[in-house]
Amino acid sequence: MGIALAEDDVATQGPVRRALDLLYLGAGYAAGVFLVAIFAIMMVMSVGRQFALNIPAGDDFASWCMAAMAFLGLAHTFKRGEMIRVGLLLERLHGRTKQIAEVVALGIAAAFILYFTRHAVQMTYDSWRFNDVAQGVVALPLWIPQLGFAGGLVILSIALIDEMVNVIGGNRPSYEKGSPDETPEEFVERISQGGGG
Repeated sequence: MGIALAEDDVATQGPVRRALDLLYLGAGYAAGVFLVAIFAIMMVMSVGRQFALNIPAGDDFASWCMAAMAFLGLAHTFKRGEMIRVGLLLERLHGRTKQIAEVVALGIAAAFILYFTRHAVQMTYDSWRFNDVAQGVVALPLWIPQLGFAGGLVILSIALIDEMVNVIGGNRPSYEKGSPDETPEEFVERISQGGGG
């Protein structure tokens, strides 16, 4: 249901907003594909033992899929408000003060993620440039599995900058759920009925 709603939201917006939302949604779908790949690899490795069937470097492939899944899912999770946030201070603020605090928090987060992104992209580029290969049974070029890690961080960086621009423009953060004036009792009631946190 959440994915259907996301696709409806994308259809009613401008081309840049549509492209960004499709990027986040596509990264979320890619994370899901890697999750299914992990399941498939682990099942083949578990059941395959009974039939002397083995996936060469299966553990390596599962771990690469896990890293790709974790990092590619970050931007979609963040934009949908499903990422764990500690908002003890922000929840107590209102109006312009809250907007400024949100922008500062997003700016700090973007700075940290951009720092990590720069080094992840550099590491992936260096792996490609020096033709680094995995040390396991399958000598796979390392830049291939590193693409999921670096790509996920690039997309998360875009999502953080996108959200910061959104909040600077005076809009409510897309990751914020519920009404701004929601009481703690209303929050608990919404959560108990299946609404997001």
